[in-house]
Amino acid sequence: MPYLRAQERGIARVLHRLCDVSAGIGCLLLLGMAGITVTSVLGRALFSSPIQGDVELVQLGGAVCIACFLPYTQFRGANIIVDFFTQNTSARPRAWLDGLGTLLYALVLALVCWRVWAGGVAARENGETSMLMAIPVWIPYFGMLPGLALAAAVGAWQTVEHVIEARA
Repeated sequence: MPYLRAQERGIARVLHRLCDVSAGIGCLLLLGMAGITVTSVLGRALFSSPIQGDVELVQLGGAVCIACFLPYTQFRGANIIVDFFTQNTSARPRAWLDGLGTLLYALVLALVCWRVWAGGVAARENGETSMLMAIPVWIPYFGMLPGLALAAAVGAWQTVEHVIEARA
């Protein structure tokens, strides 16, 4: 693990706790979606009465769930990386390349966060709802924003850490 709790101070400790909270929320959403799916399948099999709109709920919840898990995986360095070309390089060039990678990650997540926000605003202004349950679509859009913003912040912080490491 690149960032151990015992060594954390300041912003690292705050980010770590926020990532844990975000992942906890994602876990609760995932458990809720699993419960909806199991209940719907059992209702369909035993009583010929599934939960109306179960797929809609799982789709909308899945988007928010994924956004909640992104900061956690980035903070722990658990995202998939391709280090085929850098595995035999020394620490300094690897730190620069890792810094570049986390910078690109942070920029892409910031862009995604901005576009999700814009999409949520447009969905709210247009009164867009889901097809079966008429759930306002802006709710899951805005539910994704904290996780996406936190993931971008973690990427930016890691970029700074990698640059400091490369310059040392």
